[in-house]
Amino acid sequence: MNARSGRPRVAIAHDYLTQRGGAERVVLTLMKAFPEAAVHTTLYDPDATYPEFRDADVRTSPLNRVAALRRDHRLALPLLAPTSSRMRVEADVVVASSSGWAHGFDTSGRTVVYCHNPARWLYQTDEYLGGSAWRSPLGPPLIAMRPLLTRWDRRRARDVDVYVANSRVVQHRIAETYGREAELLPPPHGMDASAPRESVAELEGWSGYALVVSRLLPYKNVDVVIEAVRGSGRRLVVVGRGPEEARLRATLPDNVRLLGGLSDAQLRAVYAGAGVLVAASHEDFGLAPLEAAAFGVPAVALRGGGFLETVLEGETGLFFDRPAPEDVAAALAASDAQAWDADRLRARAEQFGEARFIDRIRAIALGEGDVA
Repeated sequence: MNARSGRPRVAIAHDYLTQRGGAERVVLTLMKAFPEAAVHTTLYDPDATYPEFRDADVRTSPLNRVAALRRDHRLALPLLAPTSSRMRVEADVVVASSSGWAHGFDTSGRTVVYCHNPARWLYQTDEYLGGSAWRSPLGPPLIAMRPLLTRWDRRRARDVDVYVANSRVVQHRIAETYGREAELLPPPHGMDASAPRESVAELEGWSGYALVVSRLLPYKNVDVVIEAVRGSGRRLVVVGRGPEEARLRATLPDNVRLLGGLSDAQLRAVYAGAGVLVAASHEDFGLAPLEAAAFGVPAVALRGGGFLETVLEGETGLFFDRPAPEDVAAALAASDAQAWDADRLRARAEQFGEARFIDRIRAIALGEGDVA
């Protein structure tokens, strides 16, 4: 308990801060909800994640001393379970943003887990690796470790006091995987369309392009979108980094730009210049269509997962049924023929604003309201 305020001491936990994505944006929002909280994580690379973390009290595990692990957290896989078990967090309440590790930190108080997904690499291995695990270099060692990691994961999940799910898909997976009920609380989209923008030199003269904002991982299907526009007159901008980057760049056509390491001001400019967002990945929560909607930009998205919760068909976007180039191309053509209402798009984004999220997560963590 905080002696000065009489309020519970809150800490924030997260798997690793080594990339830029929706989960890391959730942590930034948690920092606004609990401004005095330290952030505990296994690995932290200030240059690879959002710059706002430089102002936070970030506390890391001993693994963080190894530069190679900061560059690629997957190399730490055999070490993350024992390391997470030894990550001691002293607080009355720990709010953990987790998709695999932070729910397993050793805590002294009550634990509230905001779950982005039960470990995808553990429970949806083929999807995570983009095909049969046996065909991936990471697959066989992961399969060999899976029984041990599954036991660890489920044992640590039993110690969690409250689970909160970011989508209905994840809510179902938490019940199926851990036998736990979870309140549904969609994450905030975190894009302020009114904030300053900074132009990107590589896109000079480009506008109305199709846009992908995604980590470059196999299950994100970025290669499918690139193939959908290859040989066409349609311009495509891909914003993201990840293990697939070298492979994608090797055959990148002239009508596609692949950008990484953008500032938020640059990302806002990229969103504002787009004509349509393309979301072809298997997502637990469809965040990018909401970010695009904040700028009045519609989406074409894979019919499934979290996109069913954020895209309103015919109002804020269109769906395609398979992550296949011909399906993506057809959806883009259909979007071109649609008259989109920018005000309706922006109103949809506002329904997933940051203030709503902060109010509810504070109520759950601090017991200031009814908790599921």
